[in-house]
This record gives sequence, structure tokens and C-alpha cells, in this order.
Amino acid sequence: MSTSALAGGYRVALQGQSATGMGHVGTAMTESAEVVFFNPAGMSFLESKSSSSIGVSLIDAQGKYQNKTTNKAYDTNNPIGTPFYIYQATKINEKSSLGFGIYTPYGNSVEWPLDWAGSHLVNNISLKTIYAQPTFSYKINNTVSIGAGPTFVNGYVHLNRNLSTSPSVADKDGKRSNVTIKGSGITAWGYTLGILAKPNDNLSLGMSFRSQVDMEAKNRTANFSNIADTLQSTYPNTTYDATLILPAELSFGASYSLGSQTTIAFELNRTFWSAYESLDFTFESPEIADSTNPRKYSDSNIYRIGVQHNLSPKITVRVGSYYDQTPISDGYFTPETARNSSVGLTLGGGLKLNKRLSIETSFVYLHITEFNGSYDFIDHDGNPSTPPTSFGGDYLTNVTIFGLGLNYNY
Repeated sequence: MSTSALAGGYRVALQGQSATGMGHVGTAMTESAEVVFFNPAGMSFLESKSSSSIGVSLIDAQGKYQNKTTNKAYDTNNPIGTPFYIYQATKINEKSSLGFGIYTPYGNSVEWPLDWAGSHLVNNISLKTIYAQPTFSYKINNTVSIGAGPTFVNGYVHLNRNLSTSPSVADKDGKRSNVTIKGSGITAWGYTLGILAKPNDNLSLGMSFRSQVDMEAKNRTANFSNIADTLQSTYPNTTYDATLILPAELSFGASYSLGSQTTIAFELNRTFWSAYESLDFTFESPEIADSTNPRKYSDSNIYRIGVQHNLSPKITVRVGSYYDQTPISDGYFTPETARNSSVGLTLGGGLKLNKRLSIETSFVYLHITEFNGSYDFIDHDGNPSTPPTSFGGDYLTNVTIFGLGLNYNY
């Protein structure tokens, strides 16, 4: 269930195949149980009494780093990411609906070559989160509905990096000293809210909000490897505390039917990345200096547009695009999330097998312009007498995504 970083940080926007084919617009769409994620208020406007959606995406995200001074280049060997979702929405009566969702909106998996030039920042990292969300929707009148629900989050993290920027006295038998940080079963709570308005049969307007979630890892494992015998007491295996921010997100959407066959939709996502100020590790052993890693992300927007057209009663095609602003400022680009602003192009389609069941597919190509970025705050194991140094170079990332899902209405 590992996923690859797509948005400016580690946000993975693949929570529904129908929406993904249209540029991942869904806040004002009410056609399937995908509304459980995109806007819980939309459950009250589903035509079917019950609706189910399930899907998975395959992400191939490969990166390249090059130092223009030395011309030394490195390629990532990232695993295929597989974010998934499961949704169920059921009407209790004419006004009220209940829903439940399990999905993976945040994650990151990056694997650089062992002991590469940036190994003091990261050799490999894997972040996984799974959200579970019970949801309630209430139709105030024939035009407006509201929805809300708590979210329970379960997370896992694995990070390995070298202890120094180059071979040092801490190495053992010619092998670079490194630290592996692990944490599983990290849990937290959040919530989601939504409102949907249908002023007429053609126009839908929606707004949704997903709260910030603070993933607090307490008393988790930190293991040190390839430490010289004379320094074993300086780097004992220990535990750590750390907090990773999953930022809040506010979305505004509108969809309009251009007749009975075609729908166009627009969406704005505002992600409050400014809450992610630093990634710090506090170690239990006093011999080990705490690790402070400034991030200083900025709030950012994603602008989306999508079109859906029914070619026939059984076949639907979709196309979309979006522009994703990076939240990362100059001097804060790290190899685990070296992402510049990007443009995404999407395609999708649906095939109705019968009145209840349809197959949904999507394809995404993400173009991230090659850029020169650096991280200027390497703290050298917390030694205040040593000024921070910088690591930078040219980054290039290519991302392609294939998605498959099923919608069942009954």
C-alpha cells in the first residue's frame, strides 16, 4: 500500500477513478460513492439508495538527480505505488444518508542508490497512511445538503540515511554508518465537513474541508548500523519521538451539465502546508544529538478542470488537467520530496456492464519541469558550532499512473 509523492509534498490525489479521469475533480460531483471522500454532503443527492466504489491505482514515479559541477547523476528505483479506496454510501430516508470510506491520501516511497551523494539526507523512505471515515449527510431541503464525519488515521514510516556527508571515522569495515528510523501503528484523529448546493438541474456547487492530522510517533525505534567499535557508546540503538503533519485542505468545486450528455467541472484545492514547519527527531539516548530539519512549507493551490461525456448509454469518456503549485520554498528542497510545480494531464472512461455495475479507468501523466533545488540546513548532528551546509543539484521526475475501479449502484 506504499504510495509515491505526487503533490508538492507527500499528498497523493487519487481517491476515485471517475474523478481522477476528470483531473481529480469531485467536490461538486454526485454520481457514485466517491462523494464519501470528495464531499460527504453529496451522499444525499445520489440517485441510488446504495452506492459502492472500490479502486486502486498503480504509480510509476522515477526521479533523477545530477550535480552540474561534477556531472555525477543518480536515478531512483522507486517501488510501484498502490493507493486504494473503498467507499459505501446508503440512504436511510429521503433526507439522511450514511457512508463509510477507507482510503490513502498521503504517502511517499523513494529509494535512492545506497551511499549516493545525498545519502546524508536520505537513502530510502517509506510513508504510508490509511484513513477510515464514517460519514453522515443530511439534506436540508431540495437544494442544499451538508455532511460530516470523523477520520481515524493509521500510519507507518521507515527512513534510512547515512550519518555523514562522506566516509568518516564513524564508518566500520569500509561501510558507511547509517541510522534507520521505524514506526508503525501511529494513530491520530481528524474530521471532514462538506456542503453541496444544487440551484437547478444543471448546476452543482460544493465545498469540503479535511482537517489537519498530526501523526505523533512516540517511543519508536531508531537503529544505528556500521558504527565503528570505538563509537558504539556514542550511537546506541535507541527510541525517538517525532511529529509528521498531514495538512488541512479546503476545496471549492462547481459542475455544470451542458445538456444531457456532457458535464464540465472546475475545482480549487487549498492545502495548508504552512503547518509543516520542521521535521524533528528527539532521541531518548542523551548521547545522540536531536535532529532538527526545517521545512518551512507554504500554503499552496491546485487548479483543476475536467470534462465528462456520455458517448452512449453504456460508455463514458473523461478528460482533465490540473496545475499543482509546489509548497516548497527555495533552499528547502530535499531528495525525499524534491517536487517542483507541475501540470497533470488525465484521461478516463467508464463502461456500464449492466444497470448496476460499471468499470472505471483512469490515466494520469504528471509533468514536473526539471529544476535546480537545494536544501540549505544540514545541521551536522546538532553541533551548534558547525554552520549548516547545503546539498543541491538538478532534479527531474516522471510520473505515470494507471487506475482501475468498480462502481455498484443498487
